[in-house]
Amino acid sequence: MTVESVRACLGAVTDPELGRSWDEARMIDNVELSGAGEVRVAIELPTPAYPDQERIAPLVQKTLHSQFPNVGNVAVDVSWKVRGKESGGSIGLRCKNVVAVGSGKGGVGKSTVAAALAYGLHTLGAKVGLMDADVYGPSIPHMLGVQRNEPPAVEEIKAPSGETIPRMEAIDVNGLKTMSMGYHVPDDKPIIWRGPMLHRTLQQFLQLTDWGELDYMIIDLPPGTGDVTLSLSQMLGLAGAVVVCTPQQVALLDAIRALKMFDTVKIPVLGFVENMSGEVFGSGGAQQAAEKHGVPFLGELPIDPQIRIESDAGRLQALFDEQSAPRPHLIKICQRVAIEIAKNSLSSSTMPTLEVL
Repeated sequence: MTVESVRACLGAVTDPELGRSWDEARMIDNVELSGAGEVRVAIELPTPAYPDQERIAPLVQKTLHSQFPNVGNVAVDVSWKVRGKESGGSIGLRCKNVVAVGSGKGGVGKSTVAAALAYGLHTLGAKVGLMDADVYGPSIPHMLGVQRNEPPAVEEIKAPSGETIPRMEAIDVNGLKTMSMGYHVPDDKPIIWRGPMLHRTLQQFLQLTDWGELDYMIIDLPPGTGDVTLSLSQMLGLAGAVVVCTPQQVALLDAIRALKMFDTVKIPVLGFVENMSGEVFGSGGAQQAAEKHGVPFLGELPIDPQIRIESDAGRLQALFDEQSAPRPHLIKICQRVAIEIAKNSLSSSTMPTLEVL
């Protein structure tokens, strides 16, 4: 038994979540042997949202004991480091994975899912940003209970045109970094803009906001298939998109349009989330649609008054309290999204590029 033989033995193990060998997934961080036949193995997971992490140590121990019958004690250290393709590197955004959350229509709870996904990944230990790209109907500040208008400027920078532009600081909500048009305008003031102004605002939110270093940035898209998605596909190489829909057929038709939109602009679809699942709207429709179109099903979120009550009260974070009924469903969705991102990061070394506009 040598360090090399132990690494080779463990490297051949197929990871139960990623479906790739630990060698391919670069998950074996370190191997140490002692004179007494004892082994210490360090396994590095690709995300803190890896499900059932307690499985890893017994799997390492079982594998080594079956391959090396005389091995002594096997100690396993499990840590994590988010992998990604530096989605925002081309525009100076220090973020490993930028994820868009969209839907083909409004009213399906897309913003609720986007905010819950961001806060859930943050709760699990990742460094997360949440950008509200729904400029015409920003709702993220209300759901998170943020009561302030203008984000503070941290410095003044000069644009290529020569004008001086303030660089803003992202609003911190219990450790979650956020930015929204809702921080800049009163709740009752409409935004009446054409496409170029919208594009410029998104650019400023991404490039002129001090986000710090992030593992994930979740972008809440506006409903439909319009300018915002096209702008983002030009500015960023997104790690993927999550499509949110409700179970009934009329909503699924619009979700399929969103799926095709992401395919057109070369944004990989991480999967479908079924929101408001239950007796009112039915259940299972999103899963069937996902299977039909060959994309992952990320989970369902039951229709639950607590979700509406906490969001209306600006306490969306309370959905992740231990006693919260929606918590297990939300955590599962966060885990599935993180795993799909990790899978995609292993499948190719290049970011998707935009071919059709």
